[in-house]
Amino acid sequence: MSSNRRDNLFAELLTDTSLFSFNDSVVDVFPDMIQRSVPGYSTVVRMTGVLAEQYAQPGTCIYDIGCSLGESIRSVELALGDSTVSQRDCRLIGIDNSSAMVRRAQEQVASKSRIEWVEADALEVNFAPCSVVVLNFTLQFIPVPQRLRLLKAIQSAMVPGGLLILSEKLTMDDPAMDALMIDLHHDFKRSQGYSDLEIAQKRDAIENVLIPETAQSHSDRLSEAGFSRSSIWFQCLNFASFIAIA
Repeated sequence: MSSNRRDNLFAELLTDTSLFSFNDSVVDVFPDMIQRSVPGYSTVVRMTGVLAEQYAQPGTCIYDIGCSLGESIRSVELALGDSTVSQRDCRLIGIDNSSAMVRRAQEQVASKSRIEWVEADALEVNFAPCSVVVLNFTLQFIPVPQRLRLLKAIQSAMVPGGLLILSEKLTMDDPAMDALMIDLHHDFKRSQGYSDLEIAQKRDAIENVLIPETAQSHSDRLSEAGFSRSSIWFQCLNFASFIAIA
């Protein structure tokens, strides 16, 4: 069962703009919300499968951490299914701490899907040996002091040559450029049909939940976590995706 509902959660004036959470109301409109809010999202999801197909190693796990409705891990499953070594005996595991997300993700996959769905806090997961890990727009929701611990845990579980895909909303080093990128992102959302009221109320709801950082901060942390090299492979406005090699 899939949801095609339009995101209008912030269309009416709210007396209390509560903290954003991935509850049933958000899950119901999530596909529409993320497509209209994150420029380049479809490209990131599609390329996640392409990248995973190149780096997946036989007998290892492939994790999608903060998988939401599982678009990224389903992209991986599709890519591996089309490869010459079908599935490569990889375990495909989607992890999310939202029970509503996990439940809906399970409902949306075909019965023959090999994806395993786990409701868990990413910081509490004991990772099995893995060759690909996906963190698409997930790390930004984890408290900044705990981000390095998660990346170290991932890197420690990775087999040599493993790949991390890390996609994030960014802040810019230059305050003027940061302000410009925020304005352009709001223009993007207006072009997708969001009103100024929706943009303002959504910003208020997530400002203490989604904490973006600079590209340099991410690069430095990836290095500190033990990854041998990293680079941005895609960016659209203030949204970027990195690849890092274990």
